[in-house]
Amino acid sequence: MLTLDLCTFDPGAAAKSPFAFAAAVVECVETSWDEGADLVVLPEYTWMGLEPLVEPRSPQRVAEVFWNELFLTLRSLLNRPDKAVVLGTVPFWDAERGALHNRAPIFVGDQILHQDKLHLTPWESVFTPGSELRLWEFAGLCFAVVICLDIEIPEISARLRGAGVDVVLVPSTTDTILGVERVDRCASARAVELGSIVGVCHLTGKVASELIDVNVGRTAVYFPSQAAFRESPRWVESEVFDSGIHKQRVVIAPRDLEVMRRMKQETNPSLLESLPTFEVVRG
Repeated sequence: MLTLDLCTFDPGAAAKSPFAFAAAVVECVETSWDEGADLVVLPEYTWMGLEPLVEPRSPQRVAEVFWNELFLTLRSLLNRPDKAVVLGTVPFWDAERGALHNRAPIFVGDQILHQDKLHLTPWESVFTPGSELRLWEFAGLCFAVVICLDIEIPEISARLRGAGVDVVLVPSTTDTILGVERVDRCASARAVELGSIVGVCHLTGKVASELIDVNVGRTAVYFPSQAAFRESPRWVESEVFDSGIHKQRVVIAPRDLEVMRRMKQETNPSLLESLPTFEVVRG
């Protein structure tokens, strides 16, 4: 069994310094771990809560403070055997390419991983899209982090077909209920298409930032709609929050995924080995 905590996070939480803000994030993660979670996921743009605490206020300066001043301390504090965390997202300056990315740092035991957002909204013009979707292993399961708008892009799901992804994690930021619905309804579709468990966590609260302002969201998890999952809820969505930290605990049984994939006679789009060739015609 794998125990997953999906967390909303409020970047407007009172903090007097970048280190104090980082301490609040660490407390959120460590509390979940101490209470039995194996893996914790925080929302997209969690770290833009640093922007009001730095000068000059900008995504570039947030990147400098996070990666140059906070990262090693975070790595030391959150290096725990058999535990993992997706630390939301934070700007990352790629000096080699001269590009700023919206990056999710991922700690898996003593491993340091990351995932960059691949598709950007119109207001994310400060960023350059990432070019790789990285798969990683933890507790015998295969994971992908698909950030916010990326979960709404069906071509990503098509590329993941057949890759053996067990769990898709979706850190997200949305400022209206319409954004929450887009992300969550698409996350549910990905669970069906890929035969994967998809967990979503949104940002909440208000913060003075170039990239985010007012945020609403929830936590949600979606399971495949297959017989192996018949006896338990196949989707659980919390209420929508406009502030605060809220957690949803999810217990994942790898055996259910294994049983589902052995049921070759069951109608299951994730098990299709070949797709039909067709054309779109009018009339």
